[in-house]
Amino acid sequence: MSFDTQKIPGILLCLFIAIPAWVLGQALPLIGAPVFAILLGMVVGHFHTKREKTQQGIAYTSKMILQLAVVLLGFGLNLGQVVSVGLTSLPIILATISVALIVAFVLQKAFKLEVNTATLVGVGSSICGGSAIAATAPVIGAKDEEVAQSISVIFLFNILAALLFPTLGQMLGLSHEGFALFAGTAVNDTSSVTATATAWDAIHQSHTLDGATIVKLTRTLAIIPITLALSWYKSSKGLENGGASQSGFRLKKVFPTFILYFLAASLITTVVAAFGGQTALFGHLKTLSKLFIVMAMSGIGLNTNPIRLVKTGGAICWLAITLTSLAMQAVIGVW
Repeated sequence: MSFDTQKIPGILLCLFIAIPAWVLGQALPLIGAPVFAILLGMVVGHFHTKREKTQQGIAYTSKMILQLAVVLLGFGLNLGQVVSVGLTSLPIILATISVALIVAFVLQKAFKLEVNTATLVGVGSSICGGSAIAATAPVIGAKDEEVAQSISVIFLFNILAALLFPTLGQMLGLSHEGFALFAGTAVNDTSSVTATATAWDAIHQSHTLDGATIVKLTRTLAIIPITLALSWYKSSKGLENGGASQSGFRLKKVFPTFILYFLAASLITTVVAAFGGQTALFGHLKTLSKLFIVMAMSGIGLNTNPIRLVKTGGAICWLAITLTSLAMQAVIGVW
């Protein structure tokens, strides 16, 4: 999708919605700016019915700017930090991701859920919430309403986790290390992991926040193989259904360019940090990526019918991840 000046009005509309959503997200991080952007976008979209001048820009923001946001998100991921702490949590992470994806697949088949919505909920629940959904949506060709539906489900269970998990961990007698693993593997978005670990630290005067955050960053790495696998699957299904011939099957279809750029950004951050370079710029780029995600969610909200935001199977995915995380911690002896 090439850029032209006709897209500017729609992009500016998304930006104007994103600004108050950003402010609200800073004031209420447990909810988060993307959720506010979707909600405000739906409200504005209800009244903004004449879209001859804005529709191109809205579509561009919800698709292309979303991909750019995912690339910039890579600058906040230092692979060295992840490796140093993430090996302990790796078995739990692999188990929770596998269980969530399997549960999402079973629920989609059993209850005839929309395939894209079930996929986004499974990926978002198991990996890193809104960021994983943002990265996966362009790969599987998800509609705006499917993205909004998935984000809404993730938001609901983020709130429940932040409110309930500190008490649950205390009831189960989790150690500080055990709760850091639990929060990092069973809570979705980074902001919610932070809120959950901070609540635990406030109760116990501990320092679980760093450990929980790094476990969460380790989970974020799963975006790369999951999106590549989904892209390959979509491409192969297209061939089976009479799409392009095998000779026309291009590597770019399996390895989406923006995901490769995301990986490159992560590697650049890691190399610069390893040689003692300044990473302040990377922090600004990560902040910019979050703003772009909020803008994209504004565009998605503008194109979303709130009446259809129902029935996704997210509750069962969330419960399965919680139980799997605790079971794996018991198995490996980190409790």
